Amino acid sequence: MKKSVFLSEMRHYFDWAATAPPDPLGVIENEKIPFGNPSSRHVEGRAAQRILEDARERCARVLGVSAEQLYWTSGGTEANALVLHSLLLRPQVNTVLFSAVEHPSVRENCFMLERLGKRIASIPVEPDGRVAAACLEKTLGKHPDAGFAAVMLVNNETGAVNNIEEISEYLQKRRIAGAKPVHLHCDMVQGLGKTSGKALPLSWVDSASMSGHKIGAPRGIGLLYLKKPLETIFKGGEQERGVRAGTENTGGAVALASCVERYAGEEAACSAYENARERFARLIGFLGENERYALIPEDRGVEDSRFSPYILQMRVKDLPGEVLVRALDNEGFAISTGSACSSATNDRPVLAAMGASKDARLEGVRISQGRSTAMDDIDALIETLKRVIRRY
Repeated sequence: MKKSVFLSEMRHYFDWAATAPPDPLGVIENEKIPFGNPSSRHVEGRAAQRILEDARERCARVLGVSAEQLYWTSGGTEANALVLHSLLLRPQVNTVLFSAVEHPSVRENCFMLERLGKRIASIPVEPDGRVAAACLEKTLGKHPDAGFAAVMLVNNETGAVNNIEEISEYLQKRRIAGAKPVHLHCDMVQGLGKTSGKALPLSWVDSASMSGHKIGAPRGIGLLYLKKPLETIFKGGEQERGVRAGTENTGGAVALASCVERYAGEEAACSAYENARERFARLIGFLGENERYALIPEDRGVEDSRFSPYILQMRVKDLPGEVLVRALDNEGFAISTGSACSSATNDRPVLAAMGASKDARLEGVRISQGRSTAMDDIDALIETLKRVIRRY
């Protein structure tokens, strides 16, 4: 099994949804970047600017959008915040909707918007954790003045995949019928490079966030997609055409472009997706053999298109998730209980929104894999789980 140079041969990493091991090529390219500020007009600055724009073009070609629609950010959290807080400058957006299973960087910023005077409402989800167009329709029926809806592509805790195309088509038909337009924002952080071979559904949304460190780029670099430019409330310099102030991370941008080309292209993503599905099929099949194991949701199938094959939520009955995380960590396995951004709390709002029991919320753990995960890792995890539950 070929491991990343950043991973110990003695460890098995199953927390890719939190962060991916750095891609060696991206690190090497980062070291070659001119040190000049891309906004400076001297030779060093112009060299950095050319490289920055080339990286933007490279990402745009793979993602199938115009380079002018992509903006560099520090990651998914900032990209989400830029869009959400821009609503303070849009008085026509009276009510902000967000799915009940959104990442904290969306959910918590919506709560902040409420404190600042906006009305907010949560879109309920199906028991499998997905947002159906019918869920959004029901919510809009209660809040017809809503002008914004945030629905993520792939849930970061359960792997549930939302049909963004279906949701977008519903909103378009609704607008054609004379209803108020709704800006559709999509957190695509867990979808970049992890789709079934199709390109990310950027053409169906008004804005979207992506984060580099989920596919091997350094932490501190991300992308914001905007179908049309918007005015943001965070001001400073005029970098990124006034949308995102602050000196750009040129090295991070180049590393992200490298990872997007290597892992987010249709052919590479499709191949990796099929391999990931085979690995999790083995794990899910094993979990179904012992009644102490349970999937969340429990009706997730061995090969279930409703879920990403990169993220799995499961539980060992009568064993708190935190205990299982520590037990596996001691055995050389890295897993988590949920979003790394919420690791300081035991609250599980995503599972609660799905109607999961109190025990399931307490016992749930997330297992997430990536491009260098091997079937040997899955087999080792299975054998270790057998040993661990015998002790508890």
